[in-house]
Amino acid sequence: MSTTTPWNDQLRDQIDWHWNHHVRPRLAGLTDHEYFWEPAPDSWNVRRRGTGTAPVQAGGGEMTIDFAFPEPDPAPMTTIAWRLGHVIVGVLAVRNASHFGREATDYQSFEYAATAQEAIDQLEAEYATWLSGVENLGEDGLWRPCGEAEGPYAEAPLAALVLHIHRELIHHLSEVCLLRDLYLHTHAIERTPA
Repeated sequence: MSTTTPWNDQLRDQIDWHWNHHVRPRLAGLTDHEYFWEPAPDSWNVRRRGTGTAPVQAGGGEMTIDFAFPEPDPAPMTTIAWRLGHVIVGVLAVRNASHFGREATDYQSFEYAATAQEAIDQLEAEYATWLSGVENLGEDGLWRPCGEAEGPYAEAPLAALVLHIHRELIHHLSEVCLLRDLYLHTHAIERTPA
């Protein structure tokens, strides 16, 4: 392999291929019922303010996301809404704010989606900001240190952060797809005509 391999292109192509061929098509048709569906009792979810029972109910709007610090062992099951909220805020928006000029946000201040479509719109916006931000790093920017926003990884190159975020996107969005499969197979009777 040549030492002139355009790594920025490779990193973006990898995640964008996954996004366009696996994730985005699988999000098509996501209903609000699926979005909020709890696959197990006491699942963590995104809920209307004041209706949650988790120790932490974070959010800056009418919806909050369930959390606990420290996380219980075992951790509760999570819904599609919760996983999308985690990806939108903790994986993308916080990093977009730290590195690519997005307005600052965190789990406490973010306004979580009240519908599946709103969550998909938020995800698409944060994903587009991330992909554009990585592209604008160019080749040299990938080797710049992450900086203090990444705490103990401040001296690591931004390339390491990009790889980590892409791993998180693949991991958590694949879980969303699996939850959609589980929903489909456990709600088959509801779809069968009488």
